[in-house]
Amino acid sequence: MKWTNNRSGIDDRRGQGLKGGLVGGGIGTLVIAAIIFFLGGDPSALLDSNMNSAPVQTEQRQLTQQELQIREFIEMLHAENDITWQKELQKIGVEYRPPKVVLFENTTQSGCGTARSEMGPFYCPADETIYMDMSFFKELESRFGAKVTEFSVAYVFAHEQGHHIQTILGTTQKVNSLRHSRKYSEAQMNRVSVATELQADFYAGLWARLTDNRAKILEPGDIQSALDAAEAVGDDNIQKRQQGYVNQEAFTHGSSKQREEWFLKGYQTGDIRQGDTFSVLLR
Repeated sequence: MKWTNNRSGIDDRRGQGLKGGLVGGGIGTLVIAAIIFFLGGDPSALLDSNMNSAPVQTEQRQLTQQELQIREFIEMLHAENDITWQKELQKIGVEYRPPKVVLFENTTQSGCGTARSEMGPFYCPADETIYMDMSFFKELESRFGAKVTEFSVAYVFAHEQGHHIQTILGTTQKVNSLRHSRKYSEAQMNRVSVATELQADFYAGLWARLTDNRAKILEPGDIQSALDAAEAVGDDNIQKRQQGYVNQEAFTHGSSKQREEWFLKGYQTGDIRQGDTFSVLLR
C-alpha cells in the first residue's frame, strides 16, 4: 500500500495503558464479546457502559520507533478515510463528521464499556470512536491464518469506519431500535446483524476504490490481502476453528464468501447505492 502525505490526529494511549481485569459481565460475556470484536462488530450490545473496572496498575513507557511508525500509519488511514467519505457523503447531501480514533494496549475505557486487547479493533457508536489494538493482527495471523499486510490493516480500519458511516446515515440507530424492541427472534436479529456487518465490508471496498481513484494508494496484492482477511474472519471459518462445525443460523457477521463478495462489490462498483445489504439479505 502506498502511503500518502495526509494525516489526521489520533488519541494514542499506548505506553500509558492499564493493567488489570474487569469486574462484571463474567467470562462467558467476555468470550462472546471477544469473538464479536475479532469479527469487526459493534460490542455495545454486550459491553455495559456501566461495567466497573477492577483496581488497575498504570503502566508508563516510551513508545518504540516501530510503534511510532504504526501511529503514523493509522493517522494516514484516518485522514484518507475522512477525505474520501467527506467527498462521498457530500454527493448525497449528507454532512460528514469524522470519528475519533484511539490506539490502545491492554485495557482502556470506551463509551461502550471497558475494552481489553484480546477484543481487537471495534467501533463504538456511543462516542463515535474507532478503537484499535494492534495486537489483534498477530491473532489474525496466528489464529485465523491470514497474512497481515498494511492493506489488511487498512481493510479492518475501513470496516470500522463503515460502522461510523452507518451511524451518520442512521442505520446503526435503526438496528439498535429493532434490537431493543424485542419483536424479533434471535435468528431474525442475527440476519439483521449479518446485513449490518456486510454493509460495513461493502463500505470498506467502496473506500478502497474511491481512495485509489483519488490518491493511487493500491499496489499489487493489496485487494487480495483484504479478501484474505475477510475470509479469515467469516462466521463459518471462525466457527470451524472455535467449535469444529458450522451453524449458519448463529451467523452474525456473514460467511467468508459473503464478506469477500460484499467487499468486492463495493470495490468494483464504486457506487454507494449498491450497498443495500438489508434488502438483499432480509427479503
